[in-house]
Amino acid sequence: MKQTKQELQSILSGLKSSHLKLGVTDAAVRHDRLLRAVKLLNENHVQLSAAISADFGHRSGYQSLLADIASTISALKFAAEHVEQWMQTWIEQQPLGVVGIISPWNFPLNLAFGPLAGVFAAGNTAMLKPSELTPTTSLLLAELVTQYFEPHELVVVLGDAEVGQAFSALPFDHLVFTGSTAIGKQVMRAAAENLVPVTLELGGKSPVVIAADANIQVAAERTMTVKTFNAGQICVSPDYILLPQAAASDFVTATRRFMAENFPAIQQNDDYTSIISQRHFERLVALIYDAKEKGAEIISLAPAGEPDFDAITRKIAPHIILNVTEDMLVMQEEIFGPLLPIKIYQQIDEAVTYINAHPRPLAAYYFGNDSKQHSFSMSTTSGALVINDLMTHASIDTLPFGGVGASGIGAYHGIHGFRRFSHAKPVVVQSEDGASNLRLRAPYQQKHAMLKSLFIA
Repeated sequence: MKQTKQELQSILSGLKSSHLKLGVTDAAVRHDRLLRAVKLLNENHVQLSAAISADFGHRSGYQSLLADIASTISALKFAAEHVEQWMQTWIEQQPLGVVGIISPWNFPLNLAFGPLAGVFAAGNTAMLKPSELTPTTSLLLAELVTQYFEPHELVVVLGDAEVGQAFSALPFDHLVFTGSTAIGKQVMRAAAENLVPVTLELGGKSPVVIAADANIQVAAERTMTVKTFNAGQICVSPDYILLPQAAASDFVTATRRFMAENFPAIQQNDDYTSIISQRHFERLVALIYDAKEKGAEIISLAPAGEPDFDAITRKIAPHIILNVTEDMLVMQEEIFGPLLPIKIYQQIDEAVTYINAHPRPLAAYYFGNDSKQHSFSMSTTSGALVINDLMTHASIDTLPFGGVGASGIGAYHGIHGFRRFSHAKPVVVQSEDGASNLRLRAPYQQKHAMLKSLFIA
């Protein structure tokens, strides 16, 4: 049953009241909450993987275990191991209160419980709104949370986009949203009504730049590894390639070799994930046709004898798109699927100029030797930069994860999440003589003369 705005407000009021009543939680309580989140994922990983697969139509069990469960458990354990150390500081790290989390469908556990690592470590409680596009997983998660957490610690709210709109308008102490830039603007607008600070992780078009001296085989293999993971439905998935004309043919050949070795079948292959919904499937197919109609060369990497895509399985084989132009939709919107446009540059500076002429991406990737790595890093701005690999940064808990500009606001993971969901409150204890206070006290004549003497050349 869909919850009303009044019911959502009531839930939040109850959480805030409990948070204030219980006061600042010690390290033991925070440690316990983090480990219960680990326990929930650990003890129910089979059910959760099955639920995610049901929501996608099919999703690789390995991918769910790796990206949604194991990596999230790692983040939660990392926070549990370090929370006591993070709390020991001269500046008091005060919990914000109740944090709202709106999580997406592509990694329904990782992007729900990942932020909880910082939220719980910082001593907050939370209210979670998972995606309506993964109803099986969201319902199971709601049921499991009631078994592992008290109502004043963590509450899961289910519902459609209308519930999401009402959720984002609640007066949280902080709001975390992961999703598209368009929806992120709406969330930020709604949060602004209550001056709720936000953390927005919004994605964007993450480029892969392949320099003339790069190992094309390595670049192709590592790019396709991430592009085929979750069928490219990842916010930091490579969105387009920038490479020299001379490398284009070798890159395509290397992608064919990669697919033959790693995905000799797609449609009946348990390792290859379906597109989340019919609407997203049709959108991706439309991007292929739009590019083709506007002059692109489309290279399907479907195995021999298999269709390029199938509406029944909702599986789309990877497609390389050559001769792309800016009027093609595939170059205008985040793809979020297994389509990979290739854009040619003559000099590396052209690639840098192209990236800088577009909204700042959540991640940028660069393949090439040492001489140009630093230059590329200094001349482009992105949420993160990975050199000679892709997506590695997202699984390193000591690094901040977040966007910049149109790709997001704020970062979390590890201590960066702890700080993000804490208020750094200075606490000053004055000495008994109150020396620092005396300089403010009248009469000022003598003090003024002494102060003026400091400005005499």
